[in-house]
Amino acid sequence: MVNICCIGAGYVGGPSSAVIAYQCHDVNVTIVDLNQARIDAWNSDKLPIYEPGLEEIVFSRRGKNLFFSTDVDQAIIDADLIFVSVNTPTKKSGMGAGMAADLAYIETATRRIAQVATTSKVVIEKSTVPCRTAQSMRTILEANSNKDIRFDILSNPEFLAEGTAISDLTKPDRVLIGCLQTPEGFAAQKKLVDIYTRWIPQERVITMNLWSSELSKLAANALLAQRISSINALSAICEATGADVDEVAYACGTDSRIGPKFLKASVGFGGSCFQKDILNLVYLSEQLFLPEVAAYWKSVVTMNEYQKMRFTHRIVRTLFNTVTHKRIALLGFAFKKDTGDTRESAAITLCSYLIQEHAHIAIYDPKVSAKQIKMDLTEPGVGTNEETVDKHVEVCESAYEACAGADALVICTEWDEFKMNQLDYQKIFDSMQKPAFIFDGRLILDGPKLREIGFRVETIGKSV
Repeated sequence: MVNICCIGAGYVGGPSSAVIAYQCHDVNVTIVDLNQARIDAWNSDKLPIYEPGLEEIVFSRRGKNLFFSTDVDQAIIDADLIFVSVNTPTKKSGMGAGMAADLAYIETATRRIAQVATTSKVVIEKSTVPCRTAQSMRTILEANSNKDIRFDILSNPEFLAEGTAISDLTKPDRVLIGCLQTPEGFAAQKKLVDIYTRWIPQERVITMNLWSSELSKLAANALLAQRISSINALSAICEATGADVDEVAYACGTDSRIGPKFLKASVGFGGSCFQKDILNLVYLSEQLFLPEVAAYWKSVVTMNEYQKMRFTHRIVRTLFNTVTHKRIALLGFAFKKDTGDTRESAAITLCSYLIQEHAHIAIYDPKVSAKQIKMDLTEPGVGTNEETVDKHVEVCESAYEACAGADALVICTEWDEFKMNQLDYQKIFDSMQKPAFIFDGRLILDGPKLREIGFRVETIGKSV
């Protein structure tokens, strides 16, 4: 029986390893983390993250060939393959602050593997890391191990989209496995290929060198974010000219060279990956003395921030240039639907600005807790504090509660339950102050029908 250890029980390590256990019943998978509360949650009936389909997979294999533990050392000792899936946040201080990835957790995990391992291991980068991080890991492992133990490094980046992570894992577009181009590297690579091809077609498991695999992850996210910023830039032109961004996106998307995906204008992209990975690419480019390349990718993030502020200014301008003491219903706080993740959510920027304008904000999100919302809005750098948030922000139990007495309703997340066929917008209109405004930041509502009800409707990428 093959034993797999995954160091890190977060958004990547948990689902990725659980799916391996689900698909390979003869493979023992142990997910370890030093955070006792997180491991307790994985072992409970309420998992620490929400992802459609995840509960079914975890509950069906937990205790059989899927285990969650804080005993990191024992899991390392027992494992044949070790996934390193720890957090790589953007540095907040020092060299590369605000752009470079902080690899402290990667280094700590690598050193622990070298210190504890008693037999040879295949160590697999699962975290999103800068190009050539594997070389640093290899240096640490070799410097801290004895001559009888061999460590082989692989790169196996994740390509998960929150909300569809389980289908991304069970039916992926591709799986990348990078290795050193040596006989030992190829042998280690084959071990991981043999795991994935148990349920994924061979042609979708792509093998390559280590550095290509590491860079491919950053490149993929940068290209996707670039498409979003491109259509958002066009949405500003649409609003100024009378063009409809949905129609423009459809026209462009029918071109087979372009395709329709990621051409949906919105208040801006969020999540743990896009901005972090692009800024990582910016920093890498600067370190390689490629300033023009760095500036090009930085512009993608600049456009995203511009889109968020442009939408916020439109709200204030439409509400007669003041939102002081006005109740603004914010529907959605997660960065996108079908996830409880709020990292880099556009809603945080929106709330911060509206709080500074002395608005009263009523927030409803079906998967984000009041505790998480408060934590996000009081994070350093957001520009608000706990006292201000308590005074200006109310977290509601339903969309109807949030909208009652509101001057404006803002769609920040494209949850299905906010669509026209799910919410009673006549009931919402009747409960709001008049004139009642709707700001659709996700292009999910029917503007003409809402105007028939009596709403004043403002939509991203549309002048009317």
